Amino acid sequence: MLACAVIRPFGLPEAAVAAPAAVVLIATGAISPEHAAEEAARLGPVIGFLAAVLVLARLCDDEGLFRACGAWMARRSAGRPGRLLASVFGLASVITAVLSLDATVVLLTPVVFATAARMGVRPKPHVYACTHLSNSASLLLPVSNLTNLLAFSASGLSFTRFAGLMALPWLAAIAVEYVVLRRFFAADLNTGAGAQTAGEPVALPVFALATVGCTLTGFVAAPALGLEPAWAAAAGALVLGVHAAVRRRTSVRGIVNAASLPFLVFVLGLGIVVRAVVDNGLADALGQVVPSGTSLPALLALAALAALLANLINNLPAVLVLLPLAAPAGPGTVLAVLLGVNIGPNLTYAGSLATLLWRRILHQHEHEVDLGEFTRLGLLTVPAALVLSVVALWASLLVLQGPGG
Repeated sequence: MLACAVIRPFGLPEAAVAAPAAVVLIATGAISPEHAAEEAARLGPVIGFLAAVLVLARLCDDEGLFRACGAWMARRSAGRPGRLLASVFGLASVITAVLSLDATVVLLTPVVFATAARMGVRPKPHVYACTHLSNSASLLLPVSNLTNLLAFSASGLSFTRFAGLMALPWLAAIAVEYVVLRRFFAADLNTGAGAQTAGEPVALPVFALATVGCTLTGFVAAPALGLEPAWAAAAGALVLGVHAAVRRRTSVRGIVNAASLPFLVFVLGLGIVVRAVVDNGLADALGQVVPSGTSLPALLALAALAALLANLINNLPAVLVLLPLAAPAGPGTVLAVLLGVNIGPNLTYAGSLATLLWRRILHQHEHEVDLGEFTRLGLLTVPAALVLSVVALWASLLVLQGPGG
């Protein structure tokens, strides 16, 4: 399934293999229909949220939000590559946290390409920042990543407590990424200033920003009302969709395409396949090596294991496998797993679905990625970001939850 998601033979969508694989495993008894239905029910709210936030992000793009971001980056950078990188870091971190990592990969990366071309600077440092931050900057909120939603459900934390515990690790990961990327791409960032033209002024889409703000408020309020975050995302997408349709900026077909139904089927199929693997011995095998406790060494070991597993089988299957093993020890271990599966994927292409999607976008812009360069950058960022983020999480647990974690 993962190989086909990377290669996409004959241009087939990811679901073309995922759905039959899930059906075959059920038919052969590798997973019982009851367990498959249980997994589908568990993933249902997560998949619903993913569909809604993909639509919301696309509608924000239709309203001109990302175009305005590009204009802001160009103005603020004043033709200087280093300042452009700082601007990309700021925007990518916020967009990833609020609109999820898919918005950063799918919508911000093309804008960064266009902004770098308009300024006449090398795009490589800035587009690499997009992919790294789509993973490592997705730690802050339960809605920032599909893995976060799964961890949020298993942690038992409130929305605000989750964000409070992850704020310091989020900042630590972003800081490491920024320092390393500045040094790694020093030659590209010191090639001289580019064009300083401001370009045509772009109006700020106030309605889209207000809708996103209200949706974010809904994310906080929904759990207190006994509702899934998917309902808040759906409400925001509905409001912005109606507004865009009235102004003829979108269509029903465009909204359906934005939901990426084949990808949603892939996520569901992947969940069922992973559950089958867990039921057939993987959980028992990992149970022998999963560290116990919430001490700093235990959290570091658990995050490292999660990062390793994410690079072997992708971060979504990794979190599905590890959460049931980590959850009994409390929210601290769940969040340590999340650090591993969100930061770890920056090491390899197959670590996260977002990275796979980012490679396709670069290919569309005739900008190929060198495997050696990608891996070297990952080796410099992932271990440092992982260690500092885990230390930050451990400190946050001590401060916000007391010595017992």
